[in-house]
Amino acid sequence: MSTRERILDAAAEILRTRGVAQATTKEIAQASAVSEPTLYKYFGDKERLLLAVLEERLPGLSRVSVRPGEGDIENNLAELAYASLEFYQRSIPMLGALLSDPQRMRAHREAMSQHGAGPDRPRKAFAAYLRAEQDAGRVDPAAEPEAAAALLLGACFQEAFLRYYQHGPDAPAAPRAFAESLARSVVRPLLR
Repeated sequence: MSTRERILDAAAEILRTRGVAQATTKEIAQASAVSEPTLYKYFGDKERLLLAVLEERLPGLSRVSVRPGEGDIENNLAELAYASLEFYQRSIPMLGALLSDPQRMRAHREAMSQHGAGPDRPRKAFAAYLRAEQDAGRVDPAAEPEAAAALLLGACFQEAFLRYYQHGPDAPAAPRAFAESLARSVVRPLLR
């Protein structure tokens, strides 16, 4: 296993159990049997490491490929919703503690902005997908892609939060049928 992969594996476990607010790069470096300078050589800073963990170690949108004009829109949205449910359920334990510390939250927000990342990216991606479908004539021209994306992702986030709240970090994943129901509820008003 490469050094980068060892660092990512250790970081994923530590961030999952301790959260980004409590985890340190020193702790992650020790768990991956590298020095802190080596960790920084691969990732630059803690936020880049977090982004790599979110993109490469958590199930989520980076593993889903839907293209405007291809496939059934409802099925495409169900695929995106299911990936979002999984991603949120796994990332909530990592990021939750940031909400209670305004200074850390501000620093995190600024760092994510510098890296072109943040929690608004999925909503923008969903809305862009729906706008492209609108341009292709497969979604009603009067539909509001931003609102539809916000509704779908908001429901995914809430379900993931409730599962985490009720069962902790090892909560069972939301069933695929739930993602399909969410997609159906959002997409039907959008179609011509």
